Amino acid sequence: MPAVYWEEIVFYVFAAVTVLQLFYYIWFFGRLAFYKSKQKIQSQQHPVSVIICARDEDENLARNLPGVLVQSYPSSFEVVVVNDNSFDDSKYILQELKKTFKSLNVIELTQEAKLISGKKFPLSVGIREAKHEILLLTDADCVPAGEHWIEKMQDAYDDSIEIVLGYGGYHKTTTLLNKLIRFETFHSALQYLSYALAGIPYMGVGRNLSYRKSLFLNNKGFSSINHIPGGDDDLFINKLADNRNTTIVLDKSAMTRSIPKKTFSDWFRQKARHYTTAKYYKPKHKLLLGLYFISQFSFYPLFILSLLLFKWEIVLILFGIRLLLQAIIYYKTMKRLDEEDLWPWFLFLDIWMFFYYIIFAPALWKKPRKSWN
Repeated sequence: MPAVYWEEIVFYVFAAVTVLQLFYYIWFFGRLAFYKSKQKIQSQQHPVSVIICARDEDENLARNLPGVLVQSYPSSFEVVVVNDNSFDDSKYILQELKKTFKSLNVIELTQEAKLISGKKFPLSVGIREAKHEILLLTDADCVPAGEHWIEKMQDAYDDSIEIVLGYGGYHKTTTLLNKLIRFETFHSALQYLSYALAGIPYMGVGRNLSYRKSLFLNNKGFSSINHIPGGDDDLFINKLADNRNTTIVLDKSAMTRSIPKKTFSDWFRQKARHYTTAKYYKPKHKLLLGLYFISQFSFYPLFILSLLLFKWEIVLILFGIRLLLQAIIYYKTMKRLDEEDLWPWFLFLDIWMFFYYIIFAPALWKKPRKSWN
């Protein structure tokens, strides 16, 4: 085949990939960027059970748990901490906190669940021991961004809502690794929150997630995914969330923050463990996520090839349209998720995602660890 045809083929593939990217930004991500929460005629104050599982988290419990216990919430709430076979000083820290905070309910686990992987067993114990219908989940290394976290998350419920998705971000520092971690977290939230707004919810994150206890019990908890390490948040939501029973909360005081990993190797192990569950998503979710991944991964290589082989003016016009739309969507969503300091870096960070996919792609096929911490 003459070379001229290859030049045109490369450009047409680049154009198709660009159009696909524009579709995702307009149809999905634009919903989050321009989202306006519905004004409720009357706010409700449901009793809430906050569930936290901890294993050897004494420092995190001492640092973060008071931020959960001192929440400003006029209705009743409890904080259930499941101390899962810890060997550190978690037990003594929890005992001291319980002297001050009567809302703290501590469950000490001293035996392992041999046939249940990950933290699904301690989480199931915490949920079954919870006194209230509305459950609010977070991790020991997370702290609420504001004192109205419980109030804002529970207020999203009505008669039809069974699942509420929140944003769990990371504390900000000036390091490059911190920006890479926070952008990846933002990018994941951009997808799962946008998909939920489009009526196709596919996951939530255990750092900030709420659902009804009855939903958990009526669907036999994690029984269908007990053999899978991880998945206590994303696979559970993937199985049960739909366009009628799921909503999101974007109030900045309803977010959580945690300390990100300090080294690239620690971050790699964390993300590798998380990505092992993606293969179990529903086919429609894997299709949508796969098409987006292919379009994003191939965009910059095809852009460079088209720039070299085809009419550079046309190539730059397509690139500019995508860049402009991306800049608007990223600015509005980063501002909404309190990550606006990342916006000046967005082009660099978007290019970085090409290398990110190469580095983390093996995690999709790697056998996961059974330990959850």
